[in-house]
Amino acid sequence: MYLNGEALVGEGNEVAHIDLLIGDKSGPVGQAFANALTNQVEKHTPLFAVIAPNLVCKPITMIVPKVSIRGMEDAVRNFGPAQKSVAMAVADCVEEGTIPEGDVEDLCIIVGVFIHPAAEDNDKIYRYNYEATKLAIRRAMNQEPPIKEILDKKDSAEHPFYVQK
Repeated sequence: MYLNGEALVGEGNEVAHIDLLIGDKSGPVGQAFANALTNQVEKHTPLFAVIAPNLVCKPITMIVPKVSIRGMEDAVRNFGPAQKSVAMAVADCVEEGTIPEGDVEDLCIIVGVFIHPAAEDNDKIYRYNYEATKLAIRRAMNQEPPIKEILDKKDSAEHPFYVQK
């Protein structure tokens, strides 16, 4: 079994959209984690979430870019503010008890990170991805939203990138 979470935070080109899976290292998320690291896809290089070099977060977390890395500017955004923000969000979720500390060696997390190609403000990239990752983790761990909320809002909720006519 695994848990999933999603969150959209921020605005403009620095908006953060996080999709994530949390599960046991020996289950399907663990298998996907290993596969992502060993079967890399050009321009979507998965990377560990690290607080700093030689200091990975736990549970071990992999970032998978959802937008192609086209050059060094994109790479630096993924390997800089996005990587650090996701790692800090995971570590803070453990510290705050959202993820039980006793489970950190058994779980792994895969985080799909969206960074718009026109994003420029690394501080906003960091802040929005940090907030979105924490929110997605909390939603995953609490299995939110509940089905009642989904059914109650499905006909009235507005999507920010598509308006039905």
